[in-house]
Amino acid sequence: MKFALPTPLEHFATLVAEDEGLNLLEAAASLAQDEEPHLDIQAVLARVDELGRRLRERLPAETVPAERLRQLTRFFHGELGFAGNLNNYYAAENSYIHRVLETRRGIPITLAVLLLELAEHAGLRASGVAFPGHFLVKCRMGLGEIVIDPFTGSPMSSTRLDELLAIYRQGSELPSDLELPLEFFLRAASKRQILARMLRNLKEVHRAARDLPRQLAVHHRLVVLLPDDAAERRDRGLVQEALGNAVAAADDFGFYLSRQPDAPDASAVQARRARLLAGRSPLQ
Repeated sequence: MKFALPTPLEHFATLVAEDEGLNLLEAAASLAQDEEPHLDIQAVLARVDELGRRLRERLPAETVPAERLRQLTRFFHGELGFAGNLNNYYAAENSYIHRVLETRRGIPITLAVLLLELAEHAGLRASGVAFPGHFLVKCRMGLGEIVIDPFTGSPMSSTRLDELLAIYRQGSELPSDLELPLEFFLRAASKRQILARMLRNLKEVHRAARDLPRQLAVHHRLVVLLPDDAAERRDRGLVQEALGNAVAAADDFGFYLSRQPDAPDASAVQARRARLLAGRSPLQ
């Protein structure tokens, strides 16, 4: 008897089913399977493990954390040449771990995922930081922490972080009394949060390209990753509606309304759902 292989989405669902034991690198690498269904994820993991082995060999057991971090960034950014893809920043391939491994170019979050994996091999306590506009990595050093830019491996001073945060605050136009301290934005991101940010980046790439089928594939993953997030269901419903999938769109809108009945856009979403259930085009 032949058994059907899981679809890329089903495979992703098994990888992110539980927080405990969630393998960030494996789940992140699997995002490319919508584009390349037969991508060998285990081969990708093996390539990173080999890089980790090479790094460990140059770190004697007595190596202090600060030197381990220097060796990590020298290996990753200097010897291997990983850096930001400034010439083609918004390309979808920057969100695919296997392509970043091949080209040595990526965006902050994909470089950070690889850096976090190698930091573990180096014996460092590192975590991702979902800083606004530029994903970062921080490493525990004794009683303190060092924040580094995954683009370059350079440490980020408090002054530089404040400057970046000021740019974000200005662009977001938040009232001054809602401003949060820098420390709030330097909290460690969970693996699930990192994956969600990767997917939202990829969603925006496809949205900008007006590629609805690819955008929908990313929405499916976000709903699997964040099953209780009503906004993700609403957003998927909008894409389903645009693609003519009336039943699926109405279902997503219904979920959103059941969870957010008092949302500012609830009446507009309800109207969309009513049109779909009545079999009318959104343009009518």
